[in-house]
Amino acid sequence: MTRLSLRLPLVALSGLVLLGACSDPEKTGRFLIDPPTQNVRVANRLGTAELKDVSLPEYASDQEVAFQTADGAVRSNPKNLWADTPARSFTTTLARAISDVSGATVIGEPWPLAEPPARVLEVRVERALAQADNTYRLSGRYFVSDDGLNGSGANHARSFDIRVPMAAQTPEATATAASEAISLLAQQIATLSGPGATIATKQPAQSDPFNLPPLF
Repeated sequence: MTRLSLRLPLVALSGLVLLGACSDPEKTGRFLIDPPTQNVRVANRLGTAELKDVSLPEYASDQEVAFQTADGAVRSNPKNLWADTPARSFTTTLARAISDVSGATVIGEPWPLAEPPARVLEVRVERALAQADNTYRLSGRYFVSDDGLNGSGANHARSFDIRVPMAAQTPEATATAASEAISLLAQQIATLSGPGATIATKQPAQSDPFNLPPLF
């Protein structure tokens, strides 16, 4: 047996050891979004509402936990991941938080009940980021649509800009601050508050498609 033939198995074994070290699951952190239990209780102004999948910026919808550095760049580390798909996690936890704080029945789409919801809720996040100034910022707009059976529904288009202080810029602190921000957003949506407008539903009068004269 030649030296080359002996060396090949050793090289292959070394490669397997290195691969095993690189794929060590304990070196990857997965962080949950879990809003804290809210001690605040508000009136139920939503009734039943279907929450559409929350729209997130690309960096916030990525599996890696993003953060901003002093140069303004948004960066991430493949060793620090969200435990669930961010959009799904944001949607389900926000729906639960709104329900908990107000007693409303808010469920993420698709609506699972036979009775349709009274309202549709849509949240479009413009920023969800651990900023360089050690604050987590959650901003964007939310919309509550109410068609109304008699043209009397009230629709809301409002904005939110929530900032939560962070003790340090770490993935753990980011997850905690993001959870707190979602809890605060839930309170704002439940009370239909924030800058914006309330728009009444206007249904056009039904017309006769055949343009027939009235019957006497």
